[in-house]
This record gives sequence, C-alpha cells and structure tokens, in this order.
Amino acid sequence: MELKIYNTESRAKEVVKSVENRKIRMYTCGPTIYNFAHIGNFRTYVFEDLLRRTIRFFGFAIEQAMNLTDIDDKTIRGAIAAKISLKEFTEPFRIAFFEDLKHLNIEKVEHYPAATDYIPQMIQMIQKLMDKGLAYKSSNGSIYFSIRHFPSYGRLSHLSLDELEVNVRGNNQADEYAKEDIADFVLWKSWDPERDGNIFWESPFGKGRPGWHIECSVMAMQILGSTIDIHCGGVDNMFPHHENEIAQSEGCSGCRFVRHWVHVEHLLVDHKKMSKSLGNFYTLRDLLKKGYTGSEVRYLLLSTHYRTQLNFTMQGLDAARSSLKRIEDFVARLHSIQDPLETSHAALLLEKQALRFKEALADDINISVGLAALFDLIRELNSLADEKKLGVNEAKQALHLLDKWDEVLGVLPLAKAEEIPADLQDLLKVREQARLEKNFSLSDEIRKTIYARGYMIEDTATGARLKKI
Repeated sequence: MELKIYNTESRAKEVVKSVENRKIRMYTCGPTIYNFAHIGNFRTYVFEDLLRRTIRFFGFAIEQAMNLTDIDDKTIRGAIAAKISLKEFTEPFRIAFFEDLKHLNIEKVEHYPAATDYIPQMIQMIQKLMDKGLAYKSSNGSIYFSIRHFPSYGRLSHLSLDELEVNVRGNNQADEYAKEDIADFVLWKSWDPERDGNIFWESPFGKGRPGWHIECSVMAMQILGSTIDIHCGGVDNMFPHHENEIAQSEGCSGCRFVRHWVHVEHLLVDHKKMSKSLGNFYTLRDLLKKGYTGSEVRYLLLSTHYRTQLNFTMQGLDAARSSLKRIEDFVARLHSIQDPLETSHAALLLEKQALRFKEALADDINISVGLAALFDLIRELNSLADEKKLGVNEAKQALHLLDKWDEVLGVLPLAKAEEIPADLQDLLKVREQARLEKNFSLSDEIRKTIYARGYMIEDTATGARLKKI
C-alpha cells in the first residue's frame, strides 16, 4: 500500500516518493520566536508531526528540518523595545517553544536551524542570484529578487503575474505582503538605524540583514540538499513565502526545489479568525492554565483533516477529553481480561480495522476515517467482552494494535493503570455483597474508606471497578 498526499502545486493526490530511496527529506516552516506560539501555529505543527509519524509508518526513513526564525521585523522590533540583544530577546521564546512541543508530544526532529547561524550562506546565495541577473540592488540600498526574470513565478499559489497589480523595482521592504501587493521581494534589507537600532550584519552589499524568505531557502538547501521531498507549512505561507522560496532556490540551483508541497488550513476559534481584540486568542499555555492537558489539545488539533478549516472551541476540548477517557477505559478493560477463551471474532475485527486505519492514512492522511476505525474497534470489542467472547490473547493483540496506531497518533492513553491494592479489591467485593443485601450504610462506609485511600468506585454494565482519583 502506497502513501498518497495532496500536492498543492499539482492540485492532486500523489504517491509520496523520495529523491533518495526510502528516505524522505522534509522541511517545515517553524516559529518566529518573538512571542509564544499560538494554537493556530500548533495546528500546523501537530499535523506535521502526524505526517512525520505516518511517513515512518509506511516504511520510510525521514530527515526533517524545522527552522527557527530569530531575525525578522518582529524580533528586531521586540529586541529594540526591550533594549536587549536579539539573542536575549528570542531565547526565552525558543525555550518556551520546545516546552510546548513536549506538552503536545510532538517528536523532536533532526535539525532546528536558527536563521542567525546561516547569515554567511545567505550572503553567498544572494550574491549568486545577483551574478545570474536574478537580483539587483535598488536605490534604497536593499537587494531584491526580480520576479519577472523567473517565468514560472506563481505556479504554487496558481496566481498569474499578468492578473495582479505588480509593484516592481524594490519598493517593498516588508517581510510579508498581501496578494494585491505582489512585488519584487527583498533578499537583503539595507540597515536603517532608526528601524534596526544596532542590529545588522556586514555584507558586500553593505550593512543590513537577510529577508525572511531567503532564510528558509538557505537553511533547507544547506541541510537537506538542492531538492527536498516534502515542504510543509500553514496555508498562509503558500503566498508569498513559499512562492518566493521556489523562485530564489530554483533560480540559484537550477534544480527543482520541492517535490511535494503540503499546506495546513486555518484554525478558527468559535468560527472567527483568532484575534487578541476579539478575546479568542490562545497560546498552549493559556489552555493549560484552564486545566486542559497537552494530550487533549493535541487530540483536538489532529482530529480534523489538515486541508479542512478547524473550528476550535472549549466544547471541542471537552469532547476531546471525553474521547480520551473512553479510550483509557477501554485500555483498562483490555488489561483486566484474563479469560483464556479464544474465538475468531476478535481476530477478524482487529484485522479489518487495522486495514481500514492504514488505508485511511494512505489516502492523504484521512484522520477522520482513521479515528472512526479506532472507535468502531472499541465498540465492537466492548460488545464481545460484554458477551464473554473476548479472551486474554485477543485482548493482548488489541493492545499491540493500539500501540502501533499510537506510533502515528501519539496521543492514546495506553499506560497500564497501577496495580490496585488487594485489600481494596477485597473491600470492593464486600461492598458489592452489601449492596445485594441492601445494607446501604455498610456500602456507603466502604465507599468512603476506598475514597480516602485515593480511589473511586465506577459502576459499569459489567460490574463495579476501582479507579485512581
């Protein structure tokens, strides 16, 4: 079975293939470390982690780089306002980012290049583009890429230069700009002491610093090579950032830059664009303070297909909590099954849902169908257990399958519950007998004793059981 994923450039699902046999080189646009990352950012990062895990699930090796943008308009403004160095300003947010990744169980990737570590290579690439006639020095002293000299510009975002208002000859110094303001984009920003303070680098073009777009091209190509297999990012990065990456990278190397472009749709909050002014702007830290867990946030962020807008709500987080609780209860039940009974029922169900889960992943990571396979399996095996048709060996096979699935999902609560003390198990039996005899005062007293020991009694269709509070 082959893994297919939607390529933004071709607008089609394509079989994932690698430049190097069975090894995927993937570049993902990371955070600009001028503030704490918000949940919209993490929607993208959680998907990229899901994609990374899925690639391995289908038998590929992977080498991934995620950049840390520590120099751009926002980081410079922040450092100047705080009256500290760029490094001092960005470092706390870099540390916070990795703490957040840990909360969300996002795997560490192989490379986390920082833009400031690649300034010499950026200068070399800019010089090469100038030597090829693809870049020029403007009257404002900055270096710009000439999009008119790259005929396929717009092929990723499917925008035609002839249909857009084009601002040429180096008037746009912003790192980001709107579609109607398409322009020759800046490769090297000349130093402006009022804007940049004392933050600049020396170069053959004069004092200044690299533009945002050139940073990613250089880091990707230096680490992963001139042609990489997959490039990911949020849909808002498609234009102009990724479009500009293609132009400058291919203009420099003469090689195809990226084989598969993958973009993650926007996250909305209560059906609105996330905004501090609307009071619906959340960082992961905000949600943790509200009592939610990283697992609950991760589950919600990955539960909608990546090319569909995700509407984030607190009710959605509560639903994620309930879903994880249902899985946790199912896992506990599987661990409790000791009957040596063997039937073909469970084995057939496991085989059916295992195939369904893999087929869902293969189809552009159709997570909705994948999760449906998980919960259908839970429902079906619970029914067998209710009918005393689920034996210990089949329960172990189910746990093994969940372990394999969690190598992709990274969110299932699979840890075996700690052993409940034998004397409490005995007390639970006494309490059940007291209830049968309608001795409710004794039953209530036992419940209080068990609770004081840190456990609660759950009454289920198959009898009472103890659970850690």
